[in-house]
Amino acid sequence: MIGQAQVQRSPWSGEARTGVNERSESDATTIARDMTGSVTTRLYLPSILLFGVTGWLVVTGALALRERGALSSTIASSREELAGPIVIGFVLVLLACERFWPAEARKVLARGHVQDACFFLLFVTVMAPFVTILGVASAELLHRYTPWITVTHTARWPRWLLVGVTLIAMDGCNWLAHRADHRFIPLWRVHALHHSQEELSVLTTFRVHPLVHTASFLLATVPVVALLGGSIAPGLITVYLCLGALPHANVSWTLGPLGKIFVSPAYHRLHHAIDRSGEVNFGIVFVFWDVLARRAVSPERGAMVCRTGLFDRPLPVEQAPARPETARVLIRQLLEPFRADGQQRFPM
Repeated sequence: MIGQAQVQRSPWSGEARTGVNERSESDATTIARDMTGSVTTRLYLPSILLFGVTGWLVVTGALALRERGALSSTIASSREELAGPIVIGFVLVLLACERFWPAEARKVLARGHVQDACFFLLFVTVMAPFVTILGVASAELLHRYTPWITVTHTARWPRWLLVGVTLIAMDGCNWLAHRADHRFIPLWRVHALHHSQEELSVLTTFRVHPLVHTASFLLATVPVVALLGGSIAPGLITVYLCLGALPHANVSWTLGPLGKIFVSPAYHRLHHAIDRSGEVNFGIVFVFWDVLARRAVSPERGAMVCRTGLFDRPLPVEQAPARPETARVLIRQLLEPFRADGQQRFPM
């Protein structure tokens, strides 16, 4: 039976926080204006550079696929693997579980749910092909400039063992990328959006800035190229995405003994806790990377469900306006990393 931590209603659930410091607009010369009409005085150069590198990678991947005559088929298969019936069905099942066994009771159409549903739609329509092409570009560059990383003797391994080792290695690379997101301010600027959710749910899995994928896909592609030659086993990405989505669910499951191996919702919620600053429990799918790095904190049975989000709301969140402004807030959230007067510090 799946273990559970104590379920309690958070006093911050579904309510706007008060006493939050508001950032004032600078009087400096305006060089850009976001789509919401608010003034941006300067642009943040590292985010502009990251945008340029990401764009170059996407173009490289798209051209490589077009040369093979596989661009259309790859985009179609990416939607099947990353946003097909299995993934959508898995998300719907977890949404139902959140209604029956919520860690934090809230309305079905809570602002956080509606906002993250928009990110989910963005993922299904745009981001699934985007990240696939990004992965193709990463593999293309690794084949071209680091052919020596290919491990040839693994060809004699049983297929199940090879796929399992690749999955674990991918997760280790994603752990490193996630750790870097919390260590380097330019990376944190694009990762902070994910941590800004105050009403965590399985849909929060997809609440990510497009630029956050660049470093993680470059790293995670290394074991795929080294062990599988760059060709991902069918279904591997689908399984990995589902395993990575489960920890964001608004349930108190600890997964019992399996929680010592796999990241559970109760375990990952501590990573999103507003008072822990995201400095623990970095695991995506497996717990042992945190254990090895001494960053693992196990959820305490019977403990009150922790609040999530970022202290003082340093970037736009949907819970802040007096009335829902879904599209307006979404645009501001996506533009936030490019603002030089945005968050320049870690949430510590």
